[in-house]
Amino acid sequence: MPHALYLKPQLLLATLILYLVLIQPNHPAAMTWGALWVFPLELPVVIAALVLMGSGLAGQVLRALLTATITAVAILKLADFGTFIAFNRGFNLLVDINLLSAAWVLAQGSFGFLLSALVLAAAIAAVALVASALWWATGIWTRAAPARSSKFAAGVLLVPALALAVAEIAEARRMVTLPDVVSGMIPGAAFTARVGLERVQQIRDTRADLAVFRELARNDPMRGVAPLFDRLGTRDLIIVYVESYGRSSFENPLYIPTHTETLRGIEADLRARGLAMRSAWATAPMVGGQSWLAHGSVASGLWLDNQGRYRALLASPRRTLFHYAQGAGLRTVAIKPAHIFPWPEGAFFGFDAIYNAPDLGYEGDPFNWVTMPDQFTLHALDRLERQRPQGEPGRTPLLAQVALVSSHAPWIPIPPLIAWDEIGDGRIFNQWANSGDPPEAVWRDHDYVRDQFRLAVDYSLQTMGAWAARHADDPPLIVMLGDHEPARFVSGVDGFDVPLHVIGPAELVDHFAPLGWTEGMTPDPDLPSVRMDALRDLLLRSLSTGPSRTTDSPLGFRRNVCERSLVGAKGI
Repeated sequence: MPHALYLKPQLLLATLILYLVLIQPNHPAAMTWGALWVFPLELPVVIAALVLMGSGLAGQVLRALLTATITAVAILKLADFGTFIAFNRGFNLLVDINLLSAAWVLAQGSFGFLLSALVLAAAIAAVALVASALWWATGIWTRAAPARSSKFAAGVLLVPALALAVAEIAEARRMVTLPDVVSGMIPGAAFTARVGLERVQQIRDTRADLAVFRELARNDPMRGVAPLFDRLGTRDLIIVYVESYGRSSFENPLYIPTHTETLRGIEADLRARGLAMRSAWATAPMVGGQSWLAHGSVASGLWLDNQGRYRALLASPRRTLFHYAQGAGLRTVAIKPAHIFPWPEGAFFGFDAIYNAPDLGYEGDPFNWVTMPDQFTLHALDRLERQRPQGEPGRTPLLAQVALVSSHAPWIPIPPLIAWDEIGDGRIFNQWANSGDPPEAVWRDHDYVRDQFRLAVDYSLQTMGAWAARHADDPPLIVMLGDHEPARFVSGVDGFDVPLHVIGPAELVDHFAPLGWTEGMTPDPDLPSVRMDALRDLLLRSLSTGPSRTTDSPLGFRRNVCERSLVGAKGI
């Protein structure tokens, strides 16, 4: 039997393997049956090059390069797929490596070590299988046609196939504009090659962006301005981030009835207790996770939409909101219930004290990934820092940053509110910590996940309302805002906006009236959003007599629009 004929079934299988790997999508929206028929323009280029090089040393080197490159791009596509689901953006190789460890911690907390380890092992095995299959498939094609005439035909095919792939990449990247008649004749897409090229360009663009960012970090418009925070008097300023609380609570029909009803109840209760409220929208730099980017944007007055910028901030001389508070005589603290380990980055931000999870005194069981209920977190803030009334000798006014995490995925289980004087060391919450379905059962059903999210956010809102009411007789100024929207499949909205509420004595809340923020707990849906990187200076200007209310640099008001540097691969 002729050699080429003997290899024919293997050639078909080898071609199918190359085809499937090359058409692998990087975006959930591309996971359709139609994607199977998008012809990969790299395929004839790869096959022609393998046939041309043959099974000698040159062919072996080409096989190794192709296997390594295509496997690497396949991993990047998979990373894109995950970050598009979680964060609505592609994976940035230069700044997103830390997400791998964060994902591992979240998976262990949500699904347990064993199941997480099995998934990780399966992923590693899948990558090894893909690489092995590519090595085998490329080897089949290098041995497919030893005849000189076949090599000549492969060389002739290689030139137009390569030109077609380059033309498609150039048009997709807007490097050239082809006539419609020519563009319509291109029989597929060189998507895998395009993803690889975009990664190279992404690294270049990210480096340039970080250079610009470092310059911005050195130029602080608030440096030297005084006095600051003098309008607070002896009042505490408490900045509270509610995990995954976004505009979806006001726009998604699944959440509107529950969350808006709760906010109306909070508003009525607090108003009856003599407190004032104003609400607005803030634009977060991300969705789905990486809450520290939102916290850091507010603290620093700089736009932190990726981990690279965050690391650059930590290496900069930038003064944060908390540095300025220290200079004004306030005590600055951070309440971090999600941090089960020390937070070395916290030293940069200017906190006098950082309370991680072990420091808060919780002796109860964790709620899967969530270390403790929000009610205990706020109770710990009172016990550790606010037990003495404002103005008492030796009691320094506070600027506290508090992260509430009960509304963090996996959103189960959810405790009820209990009497504040029954909280103790938190063991009372054990009766709910292990109740209900496990996360793996909930996350098999998207409707179940969304309903649990609805209840978890509502618990956090109720907790904040109850805490504000508890201190209504001697109230701090509370700035309460979401950190980001959850993943798109949960939020059901496309924006990056989160609600922002200012709660406290009328004489302090009124300082935000010139901004046009809505009275009460429901922000006007048409109110322009303010970017989170503008909030540092906005708070300083609103609560201080030193700086004027206006500045030559914009405060970042936007209407549901956010500048962002999302370079990288897009889904086909």
